[in-house]
Amino acid sequence: MNLTLLARALDQTGTLIAAITPSQADLPTPCASWDVRALVNHVVDEVHQFAVITGGGERNHLGVDVLGASWPDAFAREAAFLLAEWGRPGVLERTVTLPFGEVTAEWVLGQQIAELAGHAWDIARSTGQSVDLDGEVGEAAYAWMREVIRPEFRGAEEDGYHMGPETVVGEDAALYDRIAAYGGRAV
Repeated sequence: MNLTLLARALDQTGTLIAAITPSQADLPTPCASWDVRALVNHVVDEVHQFAVITGGGERNHLGVDVLGASWPDAFAREAAFLLAEWGRPGVLERTVTLPFGEVTAEWVLGQQIAELAGHAWDIARSTGQSVDLDGEVGEAAYAWMREVIRPEFRGAEEDGYHMGPETVVGEDAALYDRIAAYGGRAV
């Protein structure tokens, strides 16, 4: 994993967010409990939380609207914050403490890329944009997911899980469709 892929994942997601029209805010998404607006709000808040964790802080989801008047501006602000935190000296060499234990900075970087890739597909699919997204970002995300996501991380949303069971797609499915299916989305 590298910071170039993270920057590309952020750019890709930012481009998708910038293409959303106001009339699409209430559209359903593959994330069952979110419409497009709630999904983008989650993504912007999640990128903020990524920056906080990368900088050595603790997650503290705000639980409020973080989008403001301009969704692209809100996302760009948090993306810049995240990249600035990764650019600080020594960040790539340290460990990060998460609720389940300590992980390497490289692990965290992979998780951030995977989350952005998965939600890029969600946004594109929900708003009728192309799901033919950055292949290198997708390959890195899919490899990280397949290495890290274990069955005990999956379950029903109402039981507090963030990822459902893997859904089935053909071996010839597009890369981002495989990412979505592995992430528990109906493709």
